[in-house]
Amino acid sequence: MAVEIKPLVKPSTFRRRAGLPGECMAEFLGTFVLISFGCGVVAMAVAALPGSGRTEGPTTFFLGAGDWLLITWGWAMAVILGIYVAGGVSGAHLNPAVTLAFAVRRKFSWAKVVPYWVSQVLGALAGAALVYAVYHDAINTFDDAMEGPKTGGHTLASFSIFATFPAPYFHGGIWGPLIDQMVGTAFLVMLVVAIIDLRNTAVKANLGPLVIGFVVAAIGMSFGANAGYAINPARDFGPRLFTWMAGWQDLAFPGSLSGAFSGYWWIPIVGPLVGGVIGVLVYDLFIGDVLHTRAQQGETVPEPGRTRPTTSDDDE
Repeated sequence: MAVEIKPLVKPSTFRRRAGLPGECMAEFLGTFVLISFGCGVVAMAVAALPGSGRTEGPTTFFLGAGDWLLITWGWAMAVILGIYVAGGVSGAHLNPAVTLAFAVRRKFSWAKVVPYWVSQVLGALAGAALVYAVYHDAINTFDDAMEGPKTGGHTLASFSIFATFPAPYFHGGIWGPLIDQMVGTAFLVMLVVAIIDLRNTAVKANLGPLVIGFVVAAIGMSFGANAGYAINPARDFGPRLFTWMAGWQDLAFPGSLSGAFSGYWWIPIVGPLVGGVIGVLVYDLFIGDVLHTRAQQGETVPEPGRTRPTTSDDDE
């Protein structure tokens, strides 16, 4: 609705919020929404649905591969909603890998990188805290009913509500999960810059967040099982920090489970940061530079899909 909405406080009181402080507030809130709905859907799948009697048993979840769609589409919608919340103020990076990639290749101010990162991590931590506050009864009941190794009374399955870990077939290795995070985030950033590139076939009006949500769903379906497709350092680090404070202990930091993996906490940070830069460089090398060259050539450039300019004879 296009109506005038009066501010809650006088503009003169918080005039600075029009600049970087306001952008950081938007990044905080957008990431908070992202994590609240993203970790919320995992809490539903892992603990709440089983505990509420809606599955075969109190610890039964993921009976089939199709159940993974609940997670992937839940995270997709979480991304969509977070971007719609913050996009008009900060651009809704909501991801340190996106912020870094934009600073490298999209003239995003380097002075804003660290403030954005801090805002994103704090928003993610707050979102994780909200999910725990809403679902702690379900999570505790689930952990009590689960058998097997526990850390501080918590299980790896309940930890997965908040943060990521590698699949058992990596046997605790580093390179498999690290490459997985680099690849997933490279695709994410490459596709984000393609979607918002007005020189390309960019989406119209305000449909960008919706299409970016589809991208996240596609990555989850195609590259999700290896390491939980964090593809966002704040998305993993903020909730991981919360779980460490809430009692998951070594599962969170240093990210270790005896006989499975150890010192994993840094991989969902470094992998996405490197992958994001690779993604934006690949897009510009293969697509962006071509579009730039065509724009410089002006009217001599053929239409996309044609080998030569259109003439009147082509329409006869």
